[in-house]
Amino acid sequence: MDLAFWLSLAAFIAVSAVSVDVALGWRRITHLKDVAVPAGAHQPRVSLIVSALNEAGTIEPALRSLLAIDYPDLELIVIDDRSTDATGEIIDRLAARQPRLRALHLRELPPGWLGKNHALSKGAAAASGDYLLFTDADAVFAPSAVARAVAWCEARRVDHLTLFFDLVARPLLLRLMVISFAAAFMGRFRPWKTASSARHHIGIGGFNLVRRTAYETVGGHGAIPLAVLDDMELGRLLKGAGHVQHVLSGEDMVFIEWYRSTPELMRGLEKNVFAGFDYRLSMLAGVTVLVLITRVWPWLALLTTSGPAWWLSLATVTVGLALYLDLLRARKWPLRCLLFAPRVPAIELAIWWRACLLTLLRDGVTWRGTHYPLAQLRAAHRAMAARGK
Repeated sequence: MDLAFWLSLAAFIAVSAVSVDVALGWRRITHLKDVAVPAGAHQPRVSLIVSALNEAGTIEPALRSLLAIDYPDLELIVIDDRSTDATGEIIDRLAARQPRLRALHLRELPPGWLGKNHALSKGAAAASGDYLLFTDADAVFAPSAVARAVAWCEARRVDHLTLFFDLVARPLLLRLMVISFAAAFMGRFRPWKTASSARHHIGIGGFNLVRRTAYETVGGHGAIPLAVLDDMELGRLLKGAGHVQHVLSGEDMVFIEWYRSTPELMRGLEKNVFAGFDYRLSMLAGVTVLVLITRVWPWLALLTTSGPAWWLSLATVTVGLALYLDLLRARKWPLRCLLFAPRVPAIELAIWWRACLLTLLRDGVTWRGTHYPLAQLRAAHRAMAARGK
């Protein structure tokens, strides 16, 4: 047997194992919309915390949707994080009319902090809720989402609940990029095991509901001031401290438009990607080889091989498309998104390498108008990793 055969066999085994695991695993995740709120159930105070910077064009409709949440004891804390546009004025105008909305204005960023992490830390310090719900300024909640989430936590003594929210995407290519990202994320972190396994943790920034006592026990965002992937790091901290962590599907409950196009996604991920590879080119190179073997080679082999290698590659492509088809149907997205399937792995590799090389060339990342040196980010990452051992 030649090299083409062994590459095709390895790709088939790997893709089949991951695809079956993800296809069976995501079905084990409970849907928030199926969670009932018992009559007369205890509904403790919830502080919903949002940070915004220069979002004057979108902040008002977003906050109005959050103010429409149907929960009896909810406060909405909105942090104007050094905005230079009308964001602060819009927040103040809404706060003057809505007693549930409380505005905080930050004008400076202390050394050693990422802007978002600092803002969320200040919001948590000002909050009065028994639960802290961290979300994004562009999130749209169904009116019953918070009540259902709290009911789940109260009934099962959950300290940290996060959601796979509905990602709004319109272009067909972007939709398949979202599906591919979701498949890879679930394959790596296996969120259906979060509640039962001490090794698995998760955190998703669009919806992180944390019991206040648990948040304070781990040091909150003050323990991860320079974490670019702050949502996952918070989840890791909470799980590592022994707190109960669950993940649910937020389908039809929480909606966020992540990015409006693939180029926007590429630019938006510039600050995150290298952190996802632990700031190591060696890890990026290793994952690149894995992607080339499992996701690029099968398509090329259909054009360049014959015999057993060709049939194995056809089987690999079919299994991968079947997983995409399964996830597309779950989101009710059109199947013609699959037309972009051969291109997606190459686009993902381009996004990863572009982001990592730009971080190296720029000696760090720029986020919310502030530049963070790479050495500082790496040192903070190593410290967090050491603390997690």
